[in-house]
Amino acid sequence: MKQLFIIFLLVPIILFGQVDKTDWINGYPDGCTSVTVGKLASSDGSVYTSHTDDSHRTRSNILIEPGKKHSKDETVTLYKRGRCDTTAMPTYSYVKVGEIPQIAKTNGYLNPAYPCINEKQLAIGESTFGGRPELVSDNGLIDCERLCQLMLERCSNAREAITVAGELLSTYGWIDEGECLTIADKNEVWHLEIVGPGKGKKGAVWVAQRVPDDHVSVNANASRIQEIDINDSNHFMYSDNVFDVAKENGWWKEGEGAFKFCYAYADRTSIASRRREWRVFDLLAPSLKLDPYAENYPFSVKPDKPVTLQDMITVFKDQYEGTDFDMCKTLIIPDKDGKMVISPLANPQMPYEMTKMLRLNGGWGELGERTISRWYTMYATIIQCRNFLPDEIGGLVWFALDNVASSVYVPIYACVKDLPSEYKTCGRETGFSRDAAWWAFNRLGTLSAHRWGDMKNDLADVWGPFQNEMISSQADIEKEAATLLKSNKSKCIDFLTGYSNAKCSEAVDKAWNLGDFLWTKYDEKW
Repeated sequence: MKQLFIIFLLVPIILFGQVDKTDWINGYPDGCTSVTVGKLASSDGSVYTSHTDDSHRTRSNILIEPGKKHSKDETVTLYKRGRCDTTAMPTYSYVKVGEIPQIAKTNGYLNPAYPCINEKQLAIGESTFGGRPELVSDNGLIDCERLCQLMLERCSNAREAITVAGELLSTYGWIDEGECLTIADKNEVWHLEIVGPGKGKKGAVWVAQRVPDDHVSVNANASRIQEIDINDSNHFMYSDNVFDVAKENGWWKEGEGAFKFCYAYADRTSIASRRREWRVFDLLAPSLKLDPYAENYPFSVKPDKPVTLQDMITVFKDQYEGTDFDMCKTLIIPDKDGKMVISPLANPQMPYEMTKMLRLNGGWGELGERTISRWYTMYATIIQCRNFLPDEIGGLVWFALDNVASSVYVPIYACVKDLPSEYKTCGRETGFSRDAAWWAFNRLGTLSAHRWGDMKNDLADVWGPFQNEMISSQADIEKEAATLLKSNKSKCIDFLTGYSNAKCSEAVDKAWNLGDFLWTKYDEKW
């Protein structure tokens, strides 16, 4: 009864937006979801990786870093990320921790908070899983964001990137928590899971597993790689110390069961992670009828049908609609014995689960629920890498800002030379501004959440046709680009830059106009 009283007491506060969303997330670690697709599992031969940057602290802008030649004495400056609460919106500060030698020539790449693709069609998604806290070390130089940058600058394919990452981490040391990087190129995609070597030590412990070409996989803030086949170098890569560190710390004893990376260096307790894993597989391979309460799922599965770009978008907009875990209409709370049960209370108006807002049950890493789409997402990427197209055309990032459920994915080709100023402006340090694209989508997401049951239809009326138009235009745009490339590479790049810029600008304009429309339509109906 106390829980129900609290719910009814706080419902007016929640519905009318008087709760600081930043306070909600501060109590829970940031989380991201990445879905990967092999080239034989996709409808057109694309290899996919993806990422939702689910943190209201990371920057939302996307920058372009051109390829460069470097002198012998140049270095790369490395930084360690920390929380910063002195700006208008909570963000991160970056403290220099050291320098390492630069290479002679670096690739150009697209640079959101986590650098995501380079000019060679090497692409990266990310998801934090934390791992054992005693593994985290300050004796090093490289964190997750910087490793993404270094791999994209220095490498051309996934296997090379994993090899280079291993060498860099062995030499300079990992200073981050457990991370999964989903690394794709135009032929294959791998999951690279990394943890630290232990407090005070330098180096890293890591393993990488390849997603079979006809499979899909997912990482949702939990380590997923289990047994390592040391005789299968085509599907597994790993650090020299991957078994020894576990044995030295008593996390695995040789001869007493198979070594499983995810149990030696992390755990599988998070409902919030496992439920998302189940949901991705349930959407793409429903015939498997996987148990939503299972502790483990296959590392990868064969989808029931070839995965399209629209399928990927549908996955990332998902809020468990039509399942027992639908956050828009059910409230899952613990009963007197601690068992999670579905409450008769329902909330069709907003896609924010009350379990998190009221902290009735645990968060990420504990008992708890969370959907794939998140209100605190800063940006999201779905990346296509395609071996049947030249690099200038084949590498394509579909980029969405704020909550994917209320947003739209726009195409940004990896070769573009520039982006609209609104996409290059973050806007977190100074607060609300019409100069930053993210604020247009954040305002829209915040508004629509208050009457989601009604406003989601208004969003669909605008975003649905616009998204479909961009997807259906892709073949013609790329055909024209390919024709230009045959005679003039610069004209091809200019053409794709202009197209990407036009769609980005159109999306921002629609987001502002749609927000104004919602204010007007629902002004007297709140």
